[in-house]
Amino acid sequence: MSRQSAHSAPQSEARDTTWFLVKLLIFVLILRSFVFSPFNIPSESMLPRLMIGDYLVVAKWPFGYSNFSMPFSPQLWEGRVFARTPARGDVVVFRSPADPETDYIKRVIGLPGDTVRLSKGQVILNDRPVTRTRIADFIEPLTPNSFCAKADVEAFRERNSRGGTQCRFPQFEEALPEGKTYAVLDTSLVAQDDTQTYVVPTNHIFLMGDNRDHSADSRFAAAKDGGVGMVPMDNLVGRAWFGIFSVDGTAMWGEPKGWLDAIRPERIGTRF
Repeated sequence: MSRQSAHSAPQSEARDTTWFLVKLLIFVLILRSFVFSPFNIPSESMLPRLMIGDYLVVAKWPFGYSNFSMPFSPQLWEGRVFARTPARGDVVVFRSPADPETDYIKRVIGLPGDTVRLSKGQVILNDRPVTRTRIADFIEPLTPNSFCAKADVEAFRERNSRGGTQCRFPQFEEALPEGKTYAVLDTSLVAQDDTQTYVVPTNHIFLMGDNRDHSADSRFAAAKDGGVGMVPMDNLVGRAWFGIFSVDGTAMWGEPKGWLDAIRPERIGTRF
């Protein structure tokens, strides 16, 4: 083998490796921009459907694409392309008007032109009460990732049959006019259980968390680290698709023996 060919072989391998990495980066960027993206649940606002420590796949295509669909939200165009309106009851990821750098997740309750208000915790949609039925209590074990660990819900704690601690929360099923049903928590009577009448503007949606007394949602004016107000549909990122992983917060990086015990397998693969 000549000295020149021996020298060119490493260069060729380097070029091939670099080109492979570039193509991989482009492929991942396309997937993240147009197909799906991961999302983890940081708060208790969507209990009982979503728990702190859940990891989801968010589908990007159901509502079309805006700048918020892209990684880093580059200002490439105005509005949305291939735009479609979400359905009432969809669980969506979006950017708050007051905090466009952060992803949020809530449930769609009101569409453009709808009127929404709450009376004693019951949703009144277009002047008709949304059916609300008491169902079995929601039981959540006490773990570092659980709502039950919060100091302000100590009144709901109890001992379970294994000698551990759990929380028992009042749970209700709501049924939207189109037939979509889902469970919500309503733990006490709070100010946001009775609201004014909100009129959803054109190209906006009214969003609520399923944990009604612990969700800063469209009932509150948009503010960083606060409510989200009426959310423009251009701020939609995607629709929750299915769960891919879930941990209860007990795992420690320095103690790998406990990693498997921290996984909540029953929450993996759950669909919306």
